[in-house]
Amino acid sequence: MIIEFGHFALILAFLVACVQAIVPLVGAHRRWPGWMAVAAPAANVQFLLTAASFAALTYAFVMSDFSVRLVTINSHTDKPLLYKITGVWGNHEGSMLLWVLIVTLFGAFAAWFGGNLPPTLRARVLSVQAMVGVAFFAFILFTSNPFLRMQVPPFDGQDLNPLLQDPGLAFHPPFLYLGYVGLSMTFSFAVAALIEGRVDAAWGRWVRPYTLAAWIFLTIGIGLGSWWAYYELGWGGFWFWDPVENASFMPWLIAAALLHSAIVVEKRESMKSWTILLAIIAFGFSMIGAFITRSGVLTSVHAFATDPERGMFLLMITAVFMLGGLTLFAARANVLQAKGVFSVVSRESFLVANNVLLAVSAFVVFVGTIWPLVSEMLFDRKLSVGAPFFNMAFTPFMVALGLLLPVGAMLPWKRGSLGKAIRPLRLVFVLSVAIGVLAWAMQTGRSGLGPVGLFLAAWLVSGAAVDLWSRTGRGENRLGRLARLPRADWGKAVAHAGFGITIAGVAAMMAWETEDIRVVQEGEAFELSGFTLVLEDVQEVQGPNYVSTMGQVSLSRNGTEIATLYPEKRFYPVARMPTTEAALDIGFWRDVYVVIGDPQSNGGWAVRTYYKPLANWIWGGSILMALGGALSLTDRRYRIAAGARKTPAVSGGVPAE
Repeated sequence: MIIEFGHFALILAFLVACVQAIVPLVGAHRRWPGWMAVAAPAANVQFLLTAASFAALTYAFVMSDFSVRLVTINSHTDKPLLYKITGVWGNHEGSMLLWVLIVTLFGAFAAWFGGNLPPTLRARVLSVQAMVGVAFFAFILFTSNPFLRMQVPPFDGQDLNPLLQDPGLAFHPPFLYLGYVGLSMTFSFAVAALIEGRVDAAWGRWVRPYTLAAWIFLTIGIGLGSWWAYYELGWGGFWFWDPVENASFMPWLIAAALLHSAIVVEKRESMKSWTILLAIIAFGFSMIGAFITRSGVLTSVHAFATDPERGMFLLMITAVFMLGGLTLFAARANVLQAKGVFSVVSRESFLVANNVLLAVSAFVVFVGTIWPLVSEMLFDRKLSVGAPFFNMAFTPFMVALGLLLPVGAMLPWKRGSLGKAIRPLRLVFVLSVAIGVLAWAMQTGRSGLGPVGLFLAAWLVSGAAVDLWSRTGRGENRLGRLARLPRADWGKAVAHAGFGITIAGVAAMMAWETEDIRVVQEGEAFELSGFTLVLEDVQEVQGPNYVSTMGQVSLSRNGTEIATLYPEKRFYPVARMPTTEAALDIGFWRDVYVVIGDPQSNGGWAVRTYYKPLANWIWGGSILMALGGALSLTDRRYRIAAGARKTPAVSGGVPAE
């Protein structure tokens, strides 16, 4: 009964979304307050119905209801409760239900906190958001119904993919979806503004919190996915330029550009056309990500489905929204004239450069990701675009971005002096160069990647500190004024510093990590980068739904024992699939990473070990970037939600000339 209720609630939510997509839009066009007023309650009802449907599917997984086909395929009685719950979205159908739940959640947020929006704009935003919901409700109901029943329910299920039975990946998809779908709100605001014929400073202030929230969630989701890949896959890497990794990285880059361009709209009413275009493209990349993970056109360890028919449905959804948005953008370009004028040397100019670097880097990643498919379709040639291409093509843009950020943050709006902006940064530049030179001298003739990365990290972190300090003015009590700075200033500094710390971690790992692969007998000792490791024992361990070959490895340095590590190789009998569980000794300056492999004919074991310098700086920097975004999101000007910009209840749109 609960399953049928969940299915029925999903159908009702689809019908409510259809009403919400049409009635408020007509009401806004006709200036009918009653029709516009339908938007908010419809958004609330749509969210509640979708939440009820999602709760029903979660109940089926928790209770191991194997009469539901999805539960049978993706769950098992012996599976721990956490993975029964996360199994709800650890598959194609459930993940799409989570996707549409978040679509309705963001629509409900706009209804709850959009009281300061002009009524016509609010109605149009909620209507466009409902159109996104209609498309994905239709996709679920007609191609990916999660509530299908089994004619003959089995006694037990087939288990969830063992790679997904991990805390890191359990929470990775929800955060990514919050980011992906959060960008649907920026799309809705952009399309609504184009219909309204109004893009001004108030619009920039309204759209930026949603963009910021989406970027924060994407940052957390990408960080969790990178961390999972690092310790779970056993390859010792944090990023593989996998198509699905790229599918989340591209909207992150575009969202970062959108954040910075929206500041210019808010502060100076410039870059309107570019900001609207980025808002459309950002959501387009999110839908491209859904297509890549579910169409089967590109293979990935992260892919949810490989059904070409579903892929075509998603491709049509993407085409409709992107072509529709871009056509409307072209038709309404006349209302996007900029007001603010700025010189070549100004914060606006540096934000333009920031946007160009981020957008071009996203395009490079897109080309590298999609080119194998294009090559096979058009030229009948199978190509593989791997890490060497991405590293060479992408890295220069990030280096240039890192160099620009501290300088751009110090420049004033409209017109500035480059010499005056650089003057406070001279000492930190010298310090950063010294750190890079020291790293070069200590690394004994390796590549320049590590020194350049440490130079950029020091430059970004110290530049962010100087930027904050410069905002305290002169005289006494500067520390007191520092504590009272707006949260947006603190957020910008923390995020830029986090970016620098992540760069340091990436550069150090790529330049200075060491790897050792050997056959080790029980009781045998071996060396790794000044550490001594001893394989003390290997034994079979029974887990809740797996059998583990667990090694016991002691780690010491200079005769002092540091830790005992327990690497595992697990086998899941139901899924008939092995997984690797690396053991790590985590430190501030380095990780020691141990993986145990298969037994060898001579009685030893294959053991792979890594020394990973500054490994945790990668995820520490990601946390700081997300924290910086959260600080900015709680800034006062977003909490008051542009209240000063309220307009009369049924006023017409004012062109932005």
